[in-house]
Amino acid sequence: MTQLQNKNILLGITGGIAAYKTPDLVRRLREQGAVVRCVMTESAKAFVTPLSLQAVSGFTVSDDLLDPTAEAAMGHIELARWADLILIAPATANTLARITHGFADDLLSTLVLASKAPVCVAPAMNQQMWAATAVQNNVSILHERGIAFIGPESGEQACGDIGYGRMTDPTDIVKALLNEKLPDNGSTASCTWQGKTFVITAGPTREAIDPVRYISNHSSGKMGYALAQAAANAGAKVVLVSGPTQLATPKGVQRIDVETAEQMLTAVQQQLTDCDVFIGCAAVSDYRVEDIAEHKIKKEQNSEPPKLSLVQNPDILKTVAQSANAPFTVGFAAETQNLKENALSKLQRKQLQMIIANDVSEPHQGFNSDQNSALILSKDSEQSLPTMSKHDMAVAIIDAIAKRYFDTSNRS
Repeated sequence: MTQLQNKNILLGITGGIAAYKTPDLVRRLREQGAVVRCVMTESAKAFVTPLSLQAVSGFTVSDDLLDPTAEAAMGHIELARWADLILIAPATANTLARITHGFADDLLSTLVLASKAPVCVAPAMNQQMWAATAVQNNVSILHERGIAFIGPESGEQACGDIGYGRMTDPTDIVKALLNEKLPDNGSTASCTWQGKTFVITAGPTREAIDPVRYISNHSSGKMGYALAQAAANAGAKVVLVSGPTQLATPKGVQRIDVETAEQMLTAVQQQLTDCDVFIGCAAVSDYRVEDIAEHKIKKEQNSEPPKLSLVQNPDILKTVAQSANAPFTVGFAAETQNLKENALSKLQRKQLQMIIANDVSEPHQGFNSDQNSALILSKDSEQSLPTMSKHDMAVAIIDAIAKRYFDTSNRS
């Protein structure tokens, strides 16, 4: 028996070309024991017929907010009470906007407002639409409300473009749902990482030279904070160990502020007992000053500049990866040359499960930018992420970790 056995899934189908895949999605859900009823928008009917969905689900398809044949002409209330989960696939840009802003002028949008069931969406749209600021703002709001996202995936689209926006394959949608702990009616949404704990480091560290000066780097902390928010949105408990930044604490995340590499290591080690996944995203200073001056070092006229003696800082990532009962450990490699080769060397040398490599020499991405591109590498896999917002990249990375983590757990 799977956790979808006897679950009432209300499948909302909207007007994207990926709607042609929904009869297969219904069949896959029913194979897992789910009871599936379909709700269609008017535009969805241009891509798939109600009759085909009725044939595979065994129920008449609902498409009318004011259906006189439904329970006292209040079909939306009947369906809203029936659902254990509302799954919208495909979820178009228009649908995401309507849900975000609380529209209730068709059956599907009304059901989202009228039901206490958790909502899960599988977006599908052109890659440029998915990247648009308006769409990403709506996505952020829906994440904050606890709506779970499955995808979108990257690849070739019907229009010929290549990029993020493809609806996740029906088989993978079902796999994602099987990784979730679906609550009973009346519960809030829960997601892929429910019951798991992430410890994530972010931002720079600072190593004092004297009471005024320090050694540091250009890290803004934006990538680590985006990862913390994405993991929290996916249902995880998240502890964020942060170096000095100007960023607000992500919603639902516990934040521990540190300054030096040694302080960061101590804070991380204190959280490892219950840690399932560790992401070392912080830009940790490799060296610190051996003897910190008690007072500000003064510049004397005609004097030689001071000579700083440096000692090596602890390697936080290696320490975590090679600790007893080590969590699933993910590192970052910020490189300026030989990106893949240097990242793979770090992956093997530090015994990591996964590493995210990005070229910080590229203009307008990486440090201090709101965008990034990266390679996700493990010992036997490689995934390329094109330039995208750090929010999108965080979601993609958490998804990639989930695929690897749960696949490894199922094999062990």
